[in-house]
Amino acid sequence: MSAQEQAQKPVRFLEGERVYLRPIGLDDTDWYFRSLYSREGRRLTGTQKHYSREQIQQYIESKAQDSSSVLLLIAQRDNDQVIGDIQIGGIDTFNRNAFIRISIDQQGHQGKGFGSEAMRLMLGYGFGILNLHRIELNVFAYNERAIHTYEKLGFQREGVQRQALFYNHTYHDSILMSMLAEEYRAKYLG
Repeated sequence: MSAQEQAQKPVRFLEGERVYLRPIGLDDTDWYFRSLYSREGRRLTGTQKHYSREQIQQYIESKAQDSSSVLLLIAQRDNDQVIGDIQIGGIDTFNRNAFIRISIDQQGHQGKGFGSEAMRLMLGYGFGILNLHRIELNVFAYNERAIHTYEKLGFQREGVQRQALFYNHTYHDSILMSMLAEEYRAKYLG
């Protein structure tokens, strides 16, 4: 591989068997913008607002300066295709906790284990590198597939925020789940 080809290959920050996580850049603006308008993606994440391409570009620029957040893109190893994004955010270095969120952009990429692998990579980074003690997430009650996946990954249900989301003329519950560092280590390193 030539030096020019090597320079054009995406950086692989965290690497798994079938996916890798890489930094987001301004050249990803169009992909990120389009992914926010996936009907199913908006429903699963409860996204209600609309965004302009310029707002997305500003968001990506701001993430480069945000020490309380790690936003990465999920790409397939075999073809470098970006299929989603994942973030650890709200990093509280005093109490050593944060939230995690993930979005896989198309139904064709969902249900194939890509999201679970990306979550394991990011959880390993959060607990093993960032030295977090607790990572939490929220999932809407109608997203049963995600709830099942999070439980398989080792997240524990902590509670329900009743009717926390108003989406498509209906109120929906939000389920709070979390994982502690010792739970992660017992499941994945023990």
